[in-house]
Amino acid sequence: MPASPHHNPFADWLRTHAVPLDHLDPEAPLDDLEPLRAIIGDARVVAIGESSHFINEFAAMRERILRFLAERCGFTVLAFEYGFSEGFALDAWAQGEGTDDDLSAHLAGTVPVGVDEPLRWIRRHNRTASTPVRFAGVDIPAAGGSLLPALAPVADYLRRIDPETLPLIQEAMRIAESFAGGSGAVAAPAWARLATAEQDALSATLTRLLIRFRSVEPLYVSRGDQRSYDIAVRRLEGACRADYTFRAMADLFAGKGLTADTSARDVYMAESVLWHLDRFEPGTRVVLAAHNAHIQKTPVSFDGHLTGLPMGQHLHRALGDEYVALGLASTTGHTADMPRDENTPFGFTIDATALEPAEPGSIEAAFADAELGLSIADLHQARPRAAQENADLAPGPDRIRIQSAYLHTPILEAFDAILHTPTSTVADLKNM
Repeated sequence: MPASPHHNPFADWLRTHAVPLDHLDPEAPLDDLEPLRAIIGDARVVAIGESSHFINEFAAMRERILRFLAERCGFTVLAFEYGFSEGFALDAWAQGEGTDDDLSAHLAGTVPVGVDEPLRWIRRHNRTASTPVRFAGVDIPAAGGSLLPALAPVADYLRRIDPETLPLIQEAMRIAESFAGGSGAVAAPAWARLATAEQDALSATLTRLLIRFRSVEPLYVSRGDQRSYDIAVRRLEGACRADYTFRAMADLFAGKGLTADTSARDVYMAESVLWHLDRFEPGTRVVLAAHNAHIQKTPVSFDGHLTGLPMGQHLHRALGDEYVALGLASTTGHTADMPRDENTPFGFTIDATALEPAEPGSIEAAFADAELGLSIADLHQARPRAAQENADLAPGPDRIRIQSAYLHTPILEAFDAILHTPTSTVADLKNM
């Protein structure tokens, strides 16, 4: 890509400070990733992002970083932008349950967003590792596609612990089943078509169930155990947050949404990360894989309107410097846009969209102007200079790609490092 005709001070900084990486082969040696040690320090949670789902290069880079953090830095949990409730079955598979070939059965009905290869690596790794790597889901059920992956196991729990309450959850499941889909792109518009009375009945029933769970915790624990209760109530909370998200998205599309009302999903993901962190062994360190827009530490705004407080912002508030966000970006090639199409199983198609030359002011433009290839930039090093030494550098890039568009945010505040691949290609997903 030709350099920009405009002088880019941050590109000058990148030329001096960005560190080249050798390759993207997930199975290759990891020595080139050693600069990550200084970036992550003593972090308890290291998040690895991507500017678009379904990108081959991002998947390979995230798998390499997972390997590095597990094999060389003692990280023992992979938390993923995947349903909290559904994650327990995948963890069991990763620990050796079932056969190598039956992972697809555990993923049935969900959108494959790059979770399969890391899981296969974890299963292989755990065969010989002295300390196994665990898998943890953190998202609302089916990423908002259906409440049933959370509600069905809660119903099973209630059959054993509180059968008197079964009619309540069965009513919630009846309504939830009427609009369930493969993703939020299917379920949200189907939810919006429900009668208002059904929408309100679902919200009221879920809220009543959650309040009951909270109110009679000692009774439930006495009839079972603390861990089963904790998982069940967390699943129910996921269903409540998903239900809230349907309303928030419907209002947003109707032009009457409350400020940052779509934050319900992200705060659930952040709380799920902390939930897992509290319940694994002391000293546990977590690798967190999710979209850049979920892991960033700064609010999400579009066209100057605050739309959400991302998971990364909540985790940064909770963990401080023990939370590290690694953004992934590319400058040329293609990205995966996802136009809505209710006639498809997941409510959208995946379009390989050619990337235009990067916008001035973007982190992608800085990498392009610096003429850098595969590389990593430690943004910690840029912050003091931007603030004190060079006013021309401050405040750094102010946007990053989100698919083929741009999310405006102060990059030096949003991320601790950016990993750059010069070209991105869209995965071949014939089953979508």
